[in-house]
Amino acid sequence: MSFINSLRSRRGDDEEGFTLIELMVVVLIIAILIAIAIPTFLGARQRAQDRAAQSDLRNGLTAEKTVYVDNQKYDQTTANMVAVESSLNWNDTKGTGVNVLNVTVGNATTPTTVNGAIVCLDEKSKSGQIFRLVDIAAGTNAGTYYSKGTACPAGPTEALAVSGSW
Repeated sequence: MSFINSLRSRRGDDEEGFTLIELMVVVLIIAILIAIAIPTFLGARQRAQDRAAQSDLRNGLTAEKTVYVDNQKYDQTTANMVAVESSLNWNDTKGTGVNVLNVTVGNATTPTTVNGAIVCLDEKSKSGQIFRLVDIAAGTNAGTYYSKGTACPAGPTEALAVSGSW
């Protein structure tokens, strides 16, 4: 009987719960996990915002190429571009101020090139990075050029045909 009484008294003396050190270790582990996860999340968010702007530029170029095939020149008239591709925010037609696709049509510097054969599209992503896409339909530098960091100038020329990438 004394053995059972000693077990019963020992059990009554034990305190249940976690010690302060155990709780501090758990909090420290959670803090380390958060410190690793937040920068990773923010980096993924910025990359997604940049990819959205780049996607808008590619879709805008497809719309401009559609116009070029029909008219043999690019068009920067906002109403015409909205009619071709209404999902894009051409020159801030939606009034949101974000994901604005700016269009500038220019002339090639060579006299044999069709007027309005250069289109420059730029968009500032939500992360703040500016992306630019230049397409030259005819002339010595015909092709599509990608760059980041600067917006389109007024009246783009073939001088924008610089190699770059996103």
